[in-house]
This record gives sequence, C-alpha cells and structure tokens, in this order.
Amino acid sequence: MGKGTSLIYSDRSDVGRRRASNQDSRAVLPPASPQQYRTRGWLFLVADGMGAHAAGEMASGIAAERVPLVYEKSAQQSPPLALRRSIEQANAEINAKGESAAEFHGMGTTCTTLVLLPRGALVGHVGDSRAYRVRGGRIEQLSRDHSLVWELELAGGMSREQAAGAAPKNIITRSMGPHPDVVVDLEGPFPIEEGDTFVLCSDGLSGQVADDEIGLFAAELEPPEATAALVGLTLLRGAPDNVTVIAARAGAEEVSTASAGDQPWQLTEEPAGPAGRAAVPWQWLGIAAVSLFAALLLFPKSDLMQWLRSVINADVAEAVGWLGCGAAVLVAIAATLMALLGLLAPAGGEGRVLPPGRQIGKGPYRSGDCAPSEPLLERLAASVEAAAAGLGDADRERTTAILGRVRRHVAEHAFHEAVVALAEALAIYTRAVEQARGDTVRSAASES
Repeated sequence: MGKGTSLIYSDRSDVGRRRASNQDSRAVLPPASPQQYRTRGWLFLVADGMGAHAAGEMASGIAAERVPLVYEKSAQQSPPLALRRSIEQANAEINAKGESAAEFHGMGTTCTTLVLLPRGALVGHVGDSRAYRVRGGRIEQLSRDHSLVWELELAGGMSREQAAGAAPKNIITRSMGPHPDVVVDLEGPFPIEEGDTFVLCSDGLSGQVADDEIGLFAAELEPPEATAALVGLTLLRGAPDNVTVIAARAGAEEVSTASAGDQPWQLTEEPAGPAGRAAVPWQWLGIAAVSLFAALLLFPKSDLMQWLRSVINADVAEAVGWLGCGAAVLVAIAATLMALLGLLAPAGGEGRVLPPGRQIGKGPYRSGDCAPSEPLLERLAASVEAAAAGLGDADRERTTAILGRVRRHVAEHAFHEAVVALAEALAIYTRAVEQARGDTVRSAASES
C-alpha cells in the first residue's frame, strides 16, 4: 500500500495583464501520515471567482478554505461522499454570503478538486476550470466544462470549432454560489501510474494555452518549472484573465493498488446495506413460475402431449416434448437464480455504493497527443519570438539566442533540451512583465 510520500507538486497564480485583482484561489492539503494518505489522500483545488469588486475573490477564497477543511473533517466518510459534501457545504456558505449584502449578490466561483488516493485519482468539479492527466505523450481532460460552448457541442450537431464560434467562451452553465444547492460532478477514481502528472488550472490558462502545450511542459519539466513556464506562456499571449495552475507528479508511492480487502465506497449518506428486507424480485419469480408451468405442459407424459401424439407422429411429438420441457426447465432455473441474486443484493438501490475497480462519471472527456514534436516546438518558438520584439534590447538579444538553441535542439531531435530552453526564454519574459508591473506601481505611488 502506497504511503503518498513521493509526490512532487507546484502551484502558481498570476493576476494576468488586464485585471486589477486576482479572483483565483488555490489550495493544497497534503496527508500528514501514510495512514492519512490511505484514508483521504492528497487534495488539490483551483477556484476561479466571479462577481463585482471583491465578491469573486471572496467566493473563490471561501471555496479554497472550506472545501479542504470540510473534506478533512469528513475523513470517516468515503472519499467521494466527503468530497461531494465538502463542495456542497462550501456552495451553501458562498450563497449565504452572497445573499447577506447587495455588493455580494450573485457572486460565485468555479471549483475543481483533485484527490489522489491509493485507489486512484478522484475529481470533484463545478464550473469550467479543468483537471488533466498527462501520461505517455497523451493529455486527458478528466473534467467536463460546465460552459455554453461545451453544452452546444455535447448537444450534437456542432463541432468543437463551430460551438466555440457560436457562443462566448466565458458563459458558464454551472458554478458555486448563485444558488443554495449545486450539482457536483464526481469522476473516477482514475488509475495512477508512476510518472503521471496531474494538472489543475483556471480558464485563464486553458483559454490561452492549448492542451498539447499544457501536456508538453507538464511532462517534460519538473512541476515547479512546468507551472512557471505555463504561466509565462499565458503572460506572453496577453493573459486577459487571472491564471492559476497546479502540477502534481505521482511517484512510486502513489501508484494505484488493488486489495481484496478494499471496501466499496459509499456515495450517499443513506445506509448502503439493506435497511429492512430486500425488495422481492417478483418479475424473475413470475418468469420462473411460468417456465415451470410450461415444463409441466410439455412433459411427454402430460395430457397435452398425449393429445399431440394422436395428432402428429408419436416420435416427433415426444422429441418436441422433451426439447420444450428441457428448455422451459433451464429458463426456470435461470430465472430462479436471478431472483435469488436480487434477494441477496443490497436494498440500498443502484448507485449508492462504488465497488472496488469501478468508476463514476464519464471521464476522460477529451484526449490528445502532447508528445514533443517539431511542429509543436516550432509553434511555441514562434510565439516567444513574436512577443520578444516588445522586450528591451538586452532581454530581446538573450531570448533570440535561446531560440537559436531551441531550433538547433529540435533539428537534432533533442526535444527535451528544446523544452528546457523554451522555459528559460519564458522566464525572461515573465521577469520583464513583473518588472513592468513594479515600475507601474512605483510610478502610481510617486504621482499620488
């Protein structure tokens, strides 16, 4: 059984280049011991707030504070039940806060939560922030966007590109806070392999950086360098929104394990087992009774078959009788067995428990190639090259030299080295943006 001690993660958030404040929040709840890892695992959360003034920042802050706290206090419940209840309770608190004052009315937030457990990765999700898994040159989106674009695509009749062109990207169809109750998507548990990298991000990242680019940096770089490069790439492309990203790479201690002693996960607060007697499976019992009656009628010594002998050839009638009787007996036995299974099954109802080895939800929802390639790396190099034109002379010269190295590495198929060099160039751009912010703040302070 894994101890959960080999995981490496990094989290990073940036206000972006057009917003005055950061309404994104994030949280990480590590296990304090191997026993805690086995019961509640690692928890990661990204929330993207919505609302005027400080309302969105407050909403996402409540989610980032309350979801981990309630989840940890609910450790006696199954992980999916505890995760659902923690998001529902945080939603109720955000809604109550929104109703308490006019300036907070209608505030809300997305909330995407990832829990890594010995049984696998569990996702609890509301909104259009995202959870990804990167493995073996593939990136998979484990969560479904609650957005108008996705709803149009899923409704059928529209491609992804057509849906994106038909609806604004920023219209979401579900969030925490606007209503007292919220529907929480639960997905997983998804199996974890050594080296799997999980990425959580707000749409400030996914709106500017393509899935294959996210997967490339997450796979080729260590989590701290990957998060820095992804935020840098978002800044380079204008960063019209706040951007938040968490990258977590599983080690040997987080590999999914199966045990014969694993208990089913309870999915509702009602008892999973029978509260009273199990429902009688009348349908199967009825089929068994009818089949037995048919077997008696078709038995070669029955009155019906004796009459049939007088109508058709006796040998044919006997063969028909034995075949029909045997088939009816087999149907009766099968129906009786189904009835017995129904009587022995838990009376809690379908979907109340999740047996080991089973999953809830329909994820992954999208999957794509993110392996390093010449076209992908050239696309990234061209983005950096275009943005570098706006840098100061020294930074522009350094960036141009680095891009020369990137292209040489690509020509030699040294793709990992090319990604590392791209991250170096993105770091130069990030520092330039941060320095410009500092100059703006100092200038505003001196004018006041």
